[in-house]
Amino acid sequence: MTTVLIADDQPLQRFGFRMLLESQDDLTVLGEAANGSEAIRMTAELHPDVVLMDIRMPGLDGIEATRRIAATGDRTRVLILTTFDLDEYAYAGLRAGASGFLVKDAQPEELLSGIRSVASGDAVVAPSLTRRLLDAYAQHLPAGDGTVDVSPDDARLAVLTEREREILTVIGKGWTNTEIAARLHLAESTVKTHVGRILAKTGSRDRIQAVILAYDTKLVEPS
Repeated sequence: MTTVLIADDQPLQRFGFRMLLESQDDLTVLGEAANGSEAIRMTAELHPDVVLMDIRMPGLDGIEATRRIAATGDRTRVLILTTFDLDEYAYAGLRAGASGFLVKDAQPEELLSGIRSVASGDAVVAPSLTRRLLDAYAQHLPAGDGTVDVSPDDARLAVLTEREREILTVIGKGWTNTEIAARLHLAESTVKTHVGRILAKTGSRDRIQAVILAYDTKLVEPS
């Protein structure tokens, strides 16, 4: 059973999400939060597998709530919900530690699939869409987002082998495992092993965080 916390300031939106999720045998809603502060408190109390996190909420917004939840190191993963598919706040949410994002007008099956994917440790956003999102907003982040100027010699990359750094670079460019395998002449199982090691060595929660790492360390530059 996958447990979910819904964080949204609109009661009708929360009601709709709850009705959808509770229609599924493998999903259950542990609670509802109307703002970021409630989401943090309820996550600490209930330890849900997934938090459906709205970005724009009164008081503490979804981005800061995501950052604080991710910083605890708890197993809870955050799935950002946004009104626009290339909302600059969605990028900030991913940087804050979210495992992916979906638009609010996504089809019900997309939302359900997204929750299950996040709960299992996968990223929801497709690599190509992640690249498009990062390209669009990497150079237009709000002040104080924590971005620093670093180089490929960044300490976070020092633990990687030359092959792992190469694969991290193409992950950042939006290549899928299948594309990496074909272009680098590797077995797809080998690519998956490399990706797993990259995530473990760099402390990246999922593939999205690895893409962000590739941008932060300048392995990949916005196009």
